[in-house]
Amino acid sequence: MTRRYFGTDGIRGRANKFPMTAEVAMKVGMAAGLSFQRGNHRHRVVLGKDTRLSGYMIENALVAGFCAAGMDVFLLGPIPTPAVAMLSRSLRADIGVMISASHNPYYDNGIKLFGPDGYKLSDEIEMRIEALLDQDVDISLADADGLGRAKRVDGVHDRYIEFAKRTLPRSMSLAGLRIVIDCANGAAYKVAPAALWELGAEVITINNEPNGFNINEECGSTHPVGLSKKVHEVRADIGIALDGDADRMVIVDENGAVVDGDQIMALIAESWHQSGRLAGGGVVATVMSNLGLERFLGDTGLQLHRTQVGDRYVVEHMRAHGLNVGGEQSGHIVLSDFSTTGDGLVSALQVLACIKRQNKPVSEICKKFEPVPQLLKNVRFAGGKPLEAAPVKAAIEDARNRLGKSGRLVIRPSGTEPLIRVMAEGDDQKLVETVVNDIVGVIGDIKTAA
Repeated sequence: MTRRYFGTDGIRGRANKFPMTAEVAMKVGMAAGLSFQRGNHRHRVVLGKDTRLSGYMIENALVAGFCAAGMDVFLLGPIPTPAVAMLSRSLRADIGVMISASHNPYYDNGIKLFGPDGYKLSDEIEMRIEALLDQDVDISLADADGLGRAKRVDGVHDRYIEFAKRTLPRSMSLAGLRIVIDCANGAAYKVAPAALWELGAEVITINNEPNGFNINEECGSTHPVGLSKKVHEVRADIGIALDGDADRMVIVDENGAVVDGDQIMALIAESWHQSGRLAGGGVVATVMSNLGLERFLGDTGLQLHRTQVGDRYVVEHMRAHGLNVGGEQSGHIVLSDFSTTGDGLVSALQVLACIKRQNKPVSEICKKFEPVPQLLKNVRFAGGKPLEAAPVKAAIEDARNRLGKSGRLVIRPSGTEPLIRVMAEGDDQKLVETVVNDIVGVIGDIKTAA
């Protein structure tokens, strides 16, 4: 079945345009609500969102759909995605929903769904929900006396803060650390600074005044330049940049240099391996992670398992093979001892724990390997299947041959935007740049001709 609604991370699109409309959101509430009916108890859904203006529209539409399906809705308000996953379990909900387009600009939005176990839904369940979206489900909806209710839930921020703090040893304090936290004007603008402060750190918070339009705007994990400047300005020990829904993060060291998800995974994996905590003898990452990470882990006696792009696929592989550290270069870090999905705050706390134990500068602790030259370029397309064109196939085959065994080539369509992503890496930087530019040029010519 061809997917019309779901991508690699739920449903996402431009707000108030298909599929991110109030009508579709209401249908998602109905379809998901009907899909997770089990037993005769009062069914419940927890519903969180980030700080986008369109969140009000999507939230109310989802509430209408879930109530029509007979589910009670617990409204969490602006809260990180991993908090929704955690509260799905904690509140014994039948389903959890997060309204967010993650790191995208304010004019996009999305719907992420979690099962009662706090994990993102499998492809099979998503397809089952998708099959209901274009059907007339009126006959299956609740009777007038069985409609759901909706209510705001108090104290959810405190629950998540305490959960995050408990991922550190009870005796550990962050006293003595000066931390700059960039909240991306997003979902963690209250909880992240509060958690760090309660753990004893000196906290300088930036981008924590959301107005519905400024989420991820020149800030957060995808734009850490401002964070780097602030770290330098206040002479902080470390900077932490979250994204709009706080399921990813990147680090900035005391010199203002950015530390990406690959380095963070290497740091945590090495630390857990030394302490005997690392499970499965390796780390799960995606095809986009740097070859340098793979070599570093190999030298440490660990294995890198690669999956397709998407933290959901990382988690599925971790669960299937018994590993407890995984993530993406972009900063989605999944630590399954604590969380069922990427958690920017919890991951940052593990990095801070390493800093406190070793009592060394971040630049020394977090630089675990020298990255192999890597280049990623995006080509936007309006329609069609440019990767199936003969000239593009020929260019890709030629690039693979030129890179040989000393490099990697990854070509894939984005699961959330109309983009073709072209990534190459290898020891020869000039060769990497050449093969990427050649493929991008051929795809561009195909797009122009079309």
